[in-house]
This record gives sequence, structure tokens and C-alpha cells, in this order.
Amino acid sequence: DDYDVIVTSYPLLVRDQALYQRHPLAVMVLDARSGLVEQDLHLLDYVLTTGRALVLAVNKWDGLESEAKEKMRADIKRRLGFADYAELHFISALHGTAVGDLYPSIERAFKAANAHWSTNRLTTLLQDAVSQHPPPMVNGRRIKLRMAHQGGSNPPIIVVHGNQTESLPEAYRRYLINTFRKVLKVRGTPMRFEFRSGSNPFDKMAGASDKEKAKKRELNRTREARKSRR
Repeated sequence: DDYDVIVTSYPLLVRDQALYQRHPLAVMVLDARSGLVEQDLHLLDYVLTTGRALVLAVNKWDGLESEAKEKMRADIKRRLGFADYAELHFISALHGTAVGDLYPSIERAFKAANAHWSTNRLTTLLQDAVSQHPPPMVNGRRIKLRMAHQGGSNPPIIVVHGNQTESLPEAYRRYLINTFRKVLKVRGTPMRFEFRSGSNPFDKMAGASDKEKAKKRELNRTREARKSRR
């Protein structure tokens, strides 16, 4: 398959941002010899902000001393932990070492960024997550999360509806993101969540009075009775 990918570095981004913006997936190449530099972090921040799918490649890995390799691994874990969704490869472009391993990661990232899930599946997943670990109480009332649906792709956006969602702690939001990412097997792309309070957006009777809702239910029962007589 062909994927719309850009192999990027900070100088390339500076020279041509328009080129970068046309590509939904980036392979970010880091230099193992020079280690992580500020320019790498600036580029990674841009990738995250724009929601690009991402594969990380540490180049010039061949011939590096064991101590230098350990330092590079430690620096990546410490400084790039916020991009842990990206698959990481240690390669040598000059010798071709492990370069072929990039392609399956690119495919996974591209598919994850453009994946689509039904509202039923996302809502069931949300209910399972809430059942295993309920949201906290706020002012004596339990935060309720009713349903979830997909609000976009590349990157995937999950919209969660409930009440008091603005009071949902950051730790619980991270729990939901990690749970959805794990169950849906989302790798190589950011995953964004939006939390909204209010009525079910798919409920056509939202905002109607109790009398109107009762009338609607009675009308539905009448229609069902007529169907059963046919």
C-alpha cells in the first residue's frame, strides 16, 4: 500500500511548513551521534500540536558504543515520554540496518489515525471502563459518563457525553485515554478526547417536557401495535 508520509527533521520543517502540512504521517529521524537536541523537541512539539501520526527513527545506531546507546535510550525515555504512542526504531540508513522495520510501523500508524469505530462499540467500551473504575464524586454527586462517539479522525477524536464532565480529574481522563488506546489497539497516532456535559446529542426528544415525552411514547406504542396486526 502507498501511504502519504514525510520523513522529517527540524531544518526541513523550517524550510517548508506547507510541505509538511500536506502529510498526515511523519517519520521523525533523530541523530544517535549528536543525541537529543532542542531542535528535535521543537519539531516533536509541532508534530504533536498538529496531531500527526508519528514513527520515531534513531539513525546512525551502528557502531555506537554501548554506553552511548544506553544514554540515548535513557534520554528518549525521559524527554520523549509524552510521545510514547509512537513506535521507536534504531536504524542505520547508511547500512540499511532495521530500515525495513519502519514500514509495518508506518502502516499501523496510518491505519490507526484513519480508523473508524461505531458509536455502539465506543459507548460499550466507555461503560466497561466506568464499571471497572467509576469516576469520582463532585459536590456529593457522582460524575456520570453516558455515551461516546467518534468526532473525527487523523487524529482520532472521541467525544464523551455525560454530566459534570468539566470536573473530571486529569488522572481519570488519562485513564480513559489509555483504556481506549489499549482496547482499540491504537498505536502511532495521538488520540484526542472531548468531554461534553448535557443531554444525549442523538436524543431527538432532548429538552422536551415530560408530557411531550409521554405523548411520544404512547404514539410509538400505537405504531408498534398497528404493525403487529398486519
